[in-house]
Order: sequence, then structure tokens, then C-alpha cells
Amino acid sequence: MTQPAPGSTQPPIEADERDFELFDLYPERSHIGVRLDRYVAGELTDLSRTYLQTLIDDGQVLVDGQARRAAFKITPGQHVTVAIPETAEVEIEAQDLPLDVLYDDADVVAINKPAGLVVHPAPGHPRGTLVNGLLYRFPEISIAGTTRPGIVHRLDKDTSGVMIVAKTDRAQTSLVEQWQARTVGKTYVALVAGVVEEEEATIDAPIGRDPANRLRMAAVRTGKDAVSHFTVRTRYRDASLLDVRIETGRTHQIRVHLAMIGAPVLGDRLYSTPKSRSITHDHSVERHFLHAASLTVDLPTGQRTTFEAPLAGDLVAILDRLGRPAGEANGAS
Repeated sequence: MTQPAPGSTQPPIEADERDFELFDLYPERSHIGVRLDRYVAGELTDLSRTYLQTLIDDGQVLVDGQARRAAFKITPGQHVTVAIPETAEVEIEAQDLPLDVLYDDADVVAINKPAGLVVHPAPGHPRGTLVNGLLYRFPEISIAGTTRPGIVHRLDKDTSGVMIVAKTDRAQTSLVEQWQARTVGKTYVALVAGVVEEEEATIDAPIGRDPANRLRMAAVRTGKDAVSHFTVRTRYRDASLLDVRIETGRTHQIRVHLAMIGAPVLGDRLYSTPKSRSITHDHSVERHFLHAASLTVDLPTGQRTTFEAPLAGDLVAILDRLGRPAGEANGAS
């Protein structure tokens, strides 16, 4: 783990987390035959054509894991990944964005982040992020030359749920130390493909860049230690609802670990299998079914506090469509 400089209140971001801001794009029927550069420019409108051409030339734009030229013609069903190197030179604009505030005091604010919201600005996404909204709602948060003011942890763009943000230096320092010491309690809810037989289990497998696709993560021997614990909450005919507790916070940790044991998160296109894609389609899952349900930390006052976020409405609707659990469907009491 990369440690912060002495006296720094910046979180010890993992090296593999700070390399790129990743954007996953999925061409539709209307994009048949469109050049790769024109397609990406139409999807990521904040990118200049010159900068986009540089990304393509540097192999930062992949189609199904392969670098392609700007003139490559795309087709529906392909997966386009754009990796934008992160930089601290992005100007941050305060924006009046809707924020679901779960808790707010002089030191911290807890947010229920919706799916689709990027956490902090990057060259390909300088506006409309959680940080833009936080700076408008809480202008007392110090930017201090960073694009991540107050941010001590992150959720993937399409993951909903609890995030805590530091409003003061003492809160930032305290929270960073807790993340380093692994004393933060982090629980997620995930709906995965297939019927998981174990009632509970621990997945202990290091995670690093996938050697076959540097824009994905994978369980690799040379990766950083990663530990996830899960308990089955409900089993359905072709899916299982899990409570997942993580000790570490590697990039895509839960998604990689569950895919590794043959139970990919439904709606997760990056780590999917033909089976999980079929089940995802059958149940109309539009984004990966992963929700940060609770977060437990020590506030700067010393009080141990748990923040909880209710399951997002789109995920509740999916569970409603799934119907009765497998045992009940078979007549079991």
C-alpha cells in the first residue's frame, strides 16, 4: 500500500486505484459502423478530440480488451473501456446537485450515493461528480490542491450506498488512520448469479491488474491482499442475495472475488459470464447489483457510529420481480 507523506491527511490510495479513471461504454444498434474515436467522443463529451486521440494512440481505449485504432468500426455487443490517467490539475466547480444526506455534523457528512454518480472529477468527467455537489452544499470543505477534498474512500460509479466525507482536517486524519488500521466496518448487499450453496464463507485472494487486460482487476498471486466475507441472505431460483463484509478495499474487490467463485454480481458486464449475462437479462438488471448498505466508523468525538443506506429503489424492484425465495417456491415452510 502506498503510504501518505508524513503529516499528510490524504488517504493512502492504492497504486492500482490511482492510475486511471475507468469508463465502461457499451455500443447499441444505432452505433453500427461508427468510428471508435467518434463513438467515444459522443459518449464522453468532456474529452477534446486531441486528448481522445492521445488516449487511443497510447492504448488507453480498448475494445473487448484490445487496443484499436481511431478508425476502427464498432458494433453492438462490444465493450469499450476508456482509461483516463488521473491528474490533480482539474479545476473543481461547485455545482448544485441533489445529495441524499444521511448524517451531517461539524466534522463529517454521510451520503447515500446513487448509482451512476462518479465520486470525484477527472479529465474525462470534470463536472457532475459527488465532489462538485459537496463543494456547493458544504463550501467549508477544504480543497487543499486536490480533486478529492474530504474523500477518504470511494464507491464504483454504478455502486449505490453509504459514503462518509471529512469536512475538517481532524476528521480527515482520523478516518484515514481508521482505513489504514482496517477498523472500519463495511457491509454490502449483492445479488449474484446462481444458487450459492454455502451459508457463509470467506474469500481470501490477492487482487491486482489482470495480466490479460490491464483495465480489469483479477485474483492474481502478485496482487495485494484482499479479504471478503459473505453470508447468504436469500436464495432464489437462479440467483442469491448476499451480505458481504470486506476487510480490505481493493479496486472492484467484491466483484472480482464473487466472480472468482463462480457467482458474478448480476448486471456486472466487466466480470460477467454467459450464464450471469443470461440471468441479468432475464431479470432486467440494468446496472451491477451492489449496494453499500452500512459503514461503521469512529467519529472524531470518539463515538462509534454506524451509517446505513436503504436499498436503492431500482434494486428493490429487481427483488420484487424475483418473487419468492427458492425454498418457498418449492413448498417448503
